Amino acid sequence: MDKTTLKNIANTIRALSMDGVQKANSGHPGLPMGMADVASVLFSDFLKFNPKNPAWFNRDRFVLSGGHGSMLLYSLLHLYGYDLSLDDLKEFRQWHSKTPGHPEVQDTPGVETTTGPLGQGLSNAVGMAWAETFLAAKYNKGDNKPVEHYTYVFAGDGDLQEGVSHEACSFAGHNKLGKLVLLYDSNKITIDGETKLSFSEDVKKRFESYNWHVLKVNGHNYKEIKKAIKKAKKQTDKPSIIICKTIIGYGSPNKQGKEESHGAPLGVEEVELTKQQLGISIEDFYVPDEVFTKTQSYISKGEKLEAEWQQELEKYKTENPELFENFSKTINNNEIVFNIPVFEAGGAMATRIASGKVIDALANQIDSLIGGSADLTPSNKTKAAIQTSYSPKNRQGNYIRYGVREFGMGGIMNGIAIHSGLVPYRLLTGQKVIMQTAKIPKMAGMF
Repeated sequence: MDKTTLKNIANTIRALSMDGVQKANSGHPGLPMGMADVASVLFSDFLKFNPKNPAWFNRDRFVLSGGHGSMLLYSLLHLYGYDLSLDDLKEFRQWHSKTPGHPEVQDTPGVETTTGPLGQGLSNAVGMAWAETFLAAKYNKGDNKPVEHYTYVFAGDGDLQEGVSHEACSFAGHNKLGKLVLLYDSNKITIDGETKLSFSEDVKKRFESYNWHVLKVNGHNYKEIKKAIKKAKKQTDKPSIIICKTIIGYGSPNKQGKEESHGAPLGVEEVELTKQQLGISIEDFYVPDEVFTKTQSYISKGEKLEAEWQQELEKYKTENPELFENFSKTINNNEIVFNIPVFEAGGAMATRIASGKVIDALANQIDSLIGGSADLTPSNKTKAAIQTSYSPKNRQGNYIRYGVREFGMGGIMNGIAIHSGLVPYRLLTGQKVIMQTAKIPKMAGMF
């Protein structure tokens, strides 16, 4: 898309985000205003999605890890044709609205995962990217690839300070998750002030040590952003981080680049001044016709992409009937019926031995079962006899070696579950085995 159109889309996102936060008198305008340029490039030129079917299996996943900047996501979903109206945006942060303060996966079409605590959306995205590699290795045959999508995640300085980001990103680099692209909002501002108050590490060196592909761009330069995402997509054996140097609250005459724009409304006068500086209408919740017409065209584009995928599936069905049957069951989350061992009360069997027998039984009945443990496999019997270990050389391995990354393990597992198509379990404290459905992840269901 041309620079002028991208700029108009980005400024519309900024205006909607400012207005939503101002009307609610609560929220975070700084992130949406700072990342609007990156977001407009990603959604317009790269992201594969069908707004009329947000659950289309082969869509790209987009995760806003910094969930406090939710007006960015809501503005994008509204503009690009999802079931989120302008009236919904006006209800930002209101009880029972479709636009809560932080994105909720069950409330808003197009939200891939619930994000609030910083860093956990990033770990979820790692799980989604892992799921894509496993399913692609299992079902793709030659040029016929029913599983072929990327995972993009926006994360900021706060996300990268959280410990879970270290665990998840180390895991991603070790496992060479090449279809994971992290767009890092590097604005050097937190609510307390400049990040130098508490954060001084070299992010480039950190991610290089994780075995990531590292790129740097001006987060307000459309040409640089496009070029970097293209390079990231070509890097198939490493996840990529694009360090986007941005200005928080971009466009605000008095608050851009300052902590005042991070977590509070700009104020009515400042909103008007910002719109004037950006050259856009001062009308509340205004979307220019030329912007809306352009972004709404992605509805037909998305429907076409899914229709083409469905046609490829028909060919796949003819050439690989057994795989197609398994794949169809997997992606449609068909109900799983299984039998597990029964143990007599009062016996002397250790709980980890019992749970190991249950896992063995389940692994023989559930083809989509994915196991894992935080470096406790032989002690707690979490690996079934028929399971093999996942690695970059064995993408079909259905047992994950998480290493001692317990928090990251939880977030990654949630991402695998919500990606759909797989049923992950892991060891939890107390030798309980937690199994999660392939729909909305909930920490429930004990065996």
